[in-house]
Amino acid sequence: MVLSSPGRVTRGGMAPAAGLDDGAAHSPTVLPAQTPSPQVAAAAAPSVAVLLMSRVRASAVPWALGRLVRGAAPLRGVPGLRFARVLGSGRQGGFGIRPGLDCQGVFALFDGLQDAQRFAHESAVAAAYCERAEESFSAVLQAISVKGSWAGQGMSVGGTPPLPGVPVAALTRAAIRPRHLLRFWKHSPPAEAELAQAPGCQLAVGLGEAPLLRQATFSLWDSAAAMDSYARHGAHQRAIHAAWGGHYFSEWMFVRFVPLALRGRWQGRDVGHADHG
Repeated sequence: MVLSSPGRVTRGGMAPAAGLDDGAAHSPTVLPAQTPSPQVAAAAAPSVAVLLMSRVRASAVPWALGRLVRGAAPLRGVPGLRFARVLGSGRQGGFGIRPGLDCQGVFALFDGLQDAQRFAHESAVAAAYCERAEESFSAVLQAISVKGSWAGQGMSVGGTPPLPGVPVAALTRAAIRPRHLLRFWKHSPPAEAELAQAPGCQLAVGLGEAPLLRQATFSLWDSAAAMDSYARHGAHQRAIHAAWGGHYFSEWMFVRFVPLALRGRWQGRDVGHADHG
């Protein structure tokens, strides 16, 4: 089971998921009211996303649980922030139903690159996680393809498709209909086992906004070709077909990113393969 936070921050737009899928595919504190519609927000400057992941020391687990309880509300004053979630994870950062009380993520969407970089690399939030971490990483990400929505929010797209062989990242998220919960989780173990062994997958992290029902995956790949090979074959493809055919999701999102900056370590491996802008 993946634990998660009930709080969110949103302003403008952000763009849910049984895993990767090139055709598919967390409750909030809302900032002030003159919010543009998702259509207007999408026409604005391209959004830049940040993912912070941390596996905290045992002594810091109570602090991390407190972060989940408070949710994203403490982030309301972060410059340029449009949307945020504090997310739980499975055991050892994985995808199973057992919670990983020591693993936690923050997903945040910004109006521009400079604000995103400052949050990822200089903010008090990032520093607090790093100070308490056994290991952690940050990713600054430019969306190049977005389908679906996250709590009704859209994400603006910019940049160009990566060249062959250039690393790409993906975030998938889904709100699972309760009546389909058992069917969804039945397909999860085979797809996760294949993901762990998939050629070209540098890392994969299970995330959750609500236990069992609102799930997400972040993955980093050597190339778009490696990502597509996993997404379109085997247990993952069968899970996707079952999910769409059975209408498992009340909302979903799939985002493909170009990593602009990657720093840190996760599961004993360096994640720092990009630092641009």
